[in-house]
Amino acid sequence: MALTLNAVIAELGGKQALGRTLATEDDVREAIREGFPPAVLEELMRASGLTLKELAGALDLSPRSLQRRRRSGRLARYESDRLYRLARIVAIANEYLGDRERAMRWLKHPNRALGGIAPITAIDTELGARQVENVLGRIAYGGIS
Repeated sequence: MALTLNAVIAELGGKQALGRTLATEDDVREAIREGFPPAVLEELMRASGLTLKELAGALDLSPRSLQRRRRSGRLARYESDRLYRLARIVAIANEYLGDRERAMRWLKHPNRALGGIAPITAIDTELGARQVENVLGRIAYGGIS
């Protein structure tokens, strides 16, 4: 779990974007509760290659809301939680699929195991995110997905 936690923190932009060092799950939980700084949005968009519209869809937020958050203030708790969920999925996909380009291609491509929708579309809910993690786990451990 520590490897995944470090990878998720890196996806979120690390200390530079988060404004502090996060070393444990408790640290991350507190940062989510306080709300991430807007720099995390920018970093996750840059690192993942997602457009504002794709990011908004994955987070179940409107693009206008994200645009406003990019300019001012901290993100709300629920927005930070959704960003963490997306970063977790991206980190797991990178680890299991071997590289960022392959992971992002897989996340954007419709998947039969998810009912024909793209994994990035499925992660707008916690259940969908768990289903995506399950499919990634089957891929990593030799299952058919």
